[in-house]
Amino acid sequence: MTDPSPSPSLEARLRPLLDTAKGGPAVAVSAIRGGERTALARGGDTGTRFETGSVTKTFTALLLAELVARREVRYDDPVARYLPRRAAAPPITLLHLATHTSGLPRLPPGLLTGSARRAWFTNPYAGYSSAELLTAFSRAEPRHRPGTRVRYSNFGAGLLGHALARAAGGSDEDPDAGYGALLTERVLTPLGLTDTDCDPDRPQAHGHWRGHPRPVWLIPGLPAAGALRSSARDLLTVLTALLDPPSSPAPPPLRAALADVQRPRLALPRSANRLCLVWNLRPRDGRPLLHHSGGTRGFTAFVGFLPRSGTALAALTNTAPTLGAPFIQAAYGTLCELDAGAGPGG
Repeated sequence: MTDPSPSPSLEARLRPLLDTAKGGPAVAVSAIRGGERTALARGGDTGTRFETGSVTKTFTALLLAELVARREVRYDDPVARYLPRRAAAPPITLLHLATHTSGLPRLPPGLLTGSARRAWFTNPYAGYSSAELLTAFSRAEPRHRPGTRVRYSNFGAGLLGHALARAAGGSDEDPDAGYGALLTERVLTPLGLTDTDCDPDRPQAHGHWRGHPRPVWLIPGLPAAGALRSSARDLLTVLTALLDPPSSPAPPPLRAALADVQRPRLALPRSANRLCLVWNLRPRDGRPLLHHSGGTRGFTAFVGFLPRSGTALAALTNTAPTLGAPFIQAAYGTLCELDAGAGPGG
């Protein structure tokens, strides 16, 4: 009886993913499978910073869970408690914002006017301020009663970041005490991330859309929805911590948050899928696969992990998402292939 052929190495399984990023010269991927870890890059290195778009929201979820673990906020707190302008709408909680069940529209009312409309394919959020966001919230009318339906909302995620910063004693008027500073203090620095933050002025890859260079992504009014930059090596560090929160060197509140963001909060209708704190959960052979993706006008990002098999993957490229999101789909498929080859229990 012959021995079974050894499974391809982690690097061999990841390398084809580098070739699926079309239209951008830089791509970086990283993964962990059991005790094996690797990161690969083309057109840069594994420390190159990429815009992550809505992957930012998974970090916002960590920040929320960290503040909850410290008992600085509660999930059922009304968001209006922490904002200077109250809404006449039904009470929207922090948990509603983190599960896209607030009833708020995808974008703040008034965003798609003037300069934002003209800059839709380059930098639509660049001229939209925190003050405008809070004014929009004060006039908001949810499309449905909070907590009853899932409706993806950048508007809601942006509000959540402002509320958390204010709950921790920060303010929109002081950038050094806002969302980005709090995220760095509570999440990024404790995890040892050196390439990750919301600073658009630090060196990063140049974004592309249909082969044309794009300006640096700016989102000053809603940083918690999509301002984060990160690298393949830093995202692998985060995913490693998510796979095994008790072993993370992070402080106890952040370790608790790493586990709490993975807890299913609601079931999606007509499917077996679940929604955690921001993270999407799909059952895979009866086990949870958590994932999220993001994009800006010049970048595409994917992160996913399977805690029960110790498998995780991050993929970044400096080209905007295209129709059908083939890079994201390829990254998701590669993650599933890695899980299938993770060995017994995987």
